[in-house]
Amino acid sequence: MRIPAHSVCTAIRDDIVTGVHPRGSRLTEELLARRYGVSRVPVREALRTLEAEGFVVTRRHAGACVAEPTGQEAADLLEVRLLIEPLGAARAAQRRTEAHLKVLRGLVRLGQERSRADRDEDLRSLDGWFHETLAQASGSPGLIALLAQLRHKIAWMYAVESPDRPAECWAEHGAIVDAVARGDAERARTLTARHAERTAPAHKLRVPRAGGPVRTSQHAVNTARLRN
Repeated sequence: MRIPAHSVCTAIRDDIVTGVHPRGSRLTEELLARRYGVSRVPVREALRTLEAEGFVVTRRHAGACVAEPTGQEAADLLEVRLLIEPLGAARAAQRRTEAHLKVLRGLVRLGQERSRADRDEDLRSLDGWFHETLAQASGSPGLIALLAQLRHKIAWMYAVESPDRPAECWAEHGAIVDAVARGDAERARTLTARHAERTAPAHKLRVPRAGGPVRTSQHAVNTARLRN
């Protein structure tokens, strides 16, 4: 059974974001194929995709390597976020389905509950799911893909501090959902822009550790996993 390249791509990307493959490290097809339990063909395709996304660069005499983004490139990501996320929310107000609203409202309710319980780890996961669902509600495949790539890169380059008042953060999420539910695109855009701007200072640039330990990958791509 041929393993889809997108599955291999997801696994490699996740491991780059979490530091399994450190910045600047070589990514040889043979070793990656062995690590993920696949042939070299999907690895080669995945590396081409990751290079187009900016996670991988090809260097003379070294081949594929994990990219080493500059501080300016990282700063640009947050500026792009300020522009793109509000657009996604505006589109969601125009195109969302009842299923999207149900999920978004459920996430806000859970976020508010976890805020009262001070469960930071849960809040980080819920926040990611909220923004992913809001992007999906935009109904634009290109915008969804762009927002997903943006989230991955920000997670790669930044550590995000927990908000001092998480209840306020989830109140903002709730207000965005209310605007989306009413079909008020401009209010959804404005509220999302304010939220992105307010949370930007919580993003702290990650400083890669030279010669640090390589973390163990928890992504195995194989036929058994694909069938589940």
